Amino acid sequence: MEPYNCASSWTPCSHTRDWGPSEGSNGFIVVTANGGVNQQRVAVCNAVAIARLLNATLVLPKFMYSSVWRDASQFGDIYQEEHFINYLKPDIQIVKELPKELQSLDLEAIGSLVMDVDIVKEAKPSFYLKYILPILHLNRVIHFVGFGNRLASDPVPRQLQKLRCRCNFHALRFVPKIQEAGALLIRRMRQNDEGLGHLDHYLVGPFAQSKKKGQKVHEAKRSRYLALHLRFEIDMVAHSLCEYGGGEEERRELESYLEVHFPALAEQKKTKKLPSPTELRSEGLCPLMPEETVLMLAGLGFNRRTHIYLAGAHIYGGKSRLAALTTLFPNLVTKENLLSSTEIEPFANFSSQLAALDFILCTAADVFAMTDSGSQFSSLIAGYRIYYGGGKMPTIRPNKRRLADIFVKNNTIEWKVFETRVRKAVRQNKRVFSRPTGRSVYRYPRCQECMCYTD
Repeated sequence: MEPYNCASSWTPCSHTRDWGPSEGSNGFIVVTANGGVNQQRVAVCNAVAIARLLNATLVLPKFMYSSVWRDASQFGDIYQEEHFINYLKPDIQIVKELPKELQSLDLEAIGSLVMDVDIVKEAKPSFYLKYILPILHLNRVIHFVGFGNRLASDPVPRQLQKLRCRCNFHALRFVPKIQEAGALLIRRMRQNDEGLGHLDHYLVGPFAQSKKKGQKVHEAKRSRYLALHLRFEIDMVAHSLCEYGGGEEERRELESYLEVHFPALAEQKKTKKLPSPTELRSEGLCPLMPEETVLMLAGLGFNRRTHIYLAGAHIYGGKSRLAALTTLFPNLVTKENLLSSTEIEPFANFSSQLAALDFILCTAADVFAMTDSGSQFSSLIAGYRIYYGGGKMPTIRPNKRRLADIFVKNNTIEWKVFETRVRKAVRQNKRVFSRPTGRSVYRYPRCQECMCYTD
């Protein structure tokens, strides 16, 4: 838990504005964002900032269909379009589609189709002013395809940085369908009590559970739960180049997956000397296995009575790999356990909408534990909990290198000593600090652009 006095000194203030609305007169920006819902969320807010920078009108963002995610959801299937447009109206102009005279243009032929390969990763605002604005002036339209991590965290003008925060924390609101299901999941995780969590209102809006008239609800007695993002899907496992105790069969399976989905890395593995699995693990570069996650949580004091919500896609190894978790934590559930087949059916073929439900449940949790601090999903949740949590929403972000040292070098160790070392490894990541230069405002919103600090 972060020191409350320090953490609570930071309060949200990116909703305040000290500029007038942009006319958007330089042309139109179209964005087709790739990746999963979390990558798309970042791309949308970066596009909002670019639209303001270039005095352009933003066309409501589109989401690219991915063979990995297999989800045809568009912006309006996940976020409330009218709220997004109206909330950002004092900042930028947003329209739902291009004017008819621009719809028939061959954007590639006229040089207005801009792919990720055309933009340096983490591009500075000066790049857009120098290379993109002239195209906008010439053709009146620009189409960014992909737009993954194509705007730097720094240096960015203060007001643009603030606009990114305003977009992420205020303008993006889930559609009622997702809010209602999210509220139902929260209620069931809290065992149907009437307590209202710190972030419920921001996440599920009018569906937030509130006390009945005349009924007193004591927050201390509200049923609590821990949300766990166990980043142990096959793509993460294969890409890590680590070993997980499955022997030759596991090695062949992961190498086959690598060949198909990460061919460049597979070729590197054959032609270059890369760190060994043992070296990677000792450096804390391997995803925490479910077995290691169990030890970490137990070392932090969580026990069989703890209610745990497990987020994420299919865990590599399936139920057998999760056995260690479910044995020690029998109250571990997923959205698939909590919702009936009828309730989950509307989301069945929409992985991004299912991920939005995970976002709600993890963000609303009394404690959120991640096993991979580099995950976009975990980063966005951690930032949201900082922004709205008032210093009362702890996030467990383990130092994997220190944990690896504990797990690897201590084959026999007394439990009390183990507990002390695990807690120290986690506690060392619980300092309250403002956003480091070059780091994302979505993950680290404690900065003058997003939050206000009072002594």
